[in-house]
Amino acid sequence: MSNQIYRVAFFGSDEIALPFLEYLHNECDFVRLSAVLTQPDRRSGRGRKMSENPIKSWAKARSVPCRSPDKPTGVECNWLQEERIDSILVMAYGHILKNQFLDVAPAGCYNLHASLLPEYRGASPIETAIAMGENRSGVTLMRIIPRMDAGPIVDSESISISSTDTGPSLRLKLSQSCVPLIKRNIASLVQGKAEEFTQVEEESSYCRKLNKEDGNLNFSSTAQVLSNRIRAFQAWPGCSFFHDGQKFRIGSAEPKSDPDFLREGETKRDEEGNFIIGTKHGVLRILEIQKPGGKMLKVSEFLRGFNFPFGEILESLEMKDLTK
Repeated sequence: MSNQIYRVAFFGSDEIALPFLEYLHNECDFVRLSAVLTQPDRRSGRGRKMSENPIKSWAKARSVPCRSPDKPTGVECNWLQEERIDSILVMAYGHILKNQFLDVAPAGCYNLHASLLPEYRGASPIETAIAMGENRSGVTLMRIIPRMDAGPIVDSESISISSTDTGPSLRLKLSQSCVPLIKRNIASLVQGKAEEFTQVEEESSYCRKLNKEDGNLNFSSTAQVLSNRIRAFQAWPGCSFFHDGQKFRIGSAEPKSDPDFLREGETKRDEEGNFIIGTKHGVLRILEIQKPGGKMLKVSEFLRGFNFPFGEILESLEMKDLTK
């Protein structure tokens, strides 16, 4: 490459992008991260204090120019033009970009999406992949077009999903996998020379935005399906069951065979002291559990301090499809 310095803007709000931003800022000598657009400060935590997101904090700490409008407008577009941005990278920004942003950078506007496109386009690819029992995921680098996650693909980085991966652990794996993906492609991106190939529409699938009700458990499903959802939604919304009007959150669980042939939703403490729940196929062995107002505990510790009434049938709640 020549000695030219290419000016890159980043749009995003989630810490998943921090490893590759660190690479661009500290190691990529032909790139200058010249502008960051991110979400505005939000109230969070028990005290509901205003706080900035990890991307804004990162940019401020490194003196990278940063703006955080409620919605990006022509004002921000003009700012990028004034900064003479060559290319734009986007990851987990939370806004659909208008054409003026797709056209403002001569070398193009590209997104890093946390799935192996065209699978799991949409809002929750990380959690949905685990909940659906996938054994592989990855990050796809694609050019943004005015259709959700449907633009032509430049490259992807594939990783495995283990049987113990949770939403947070897979998110960390994907975060780290962005670095080699960017390393391989950043030179061609900023020069406007990236090779692209069209996604196969017939192979596409979609995942929706998650909501609190996705933590529901239906015990007429299999133990494997329930275990997958508990792993997927460990951080949020968390999976729970209700007993006597009280909500018990499950931190972790695993599927097991069912030699006792429990009924769907039936609770039991087996001969080894395990907390198990009957399902359509197999039993769900609870490993960590949290009672209302309490802390998440190992089951053995929970049962020492709480006399759970085993033998009753838990109510099954509707589990809505995660894909569109």
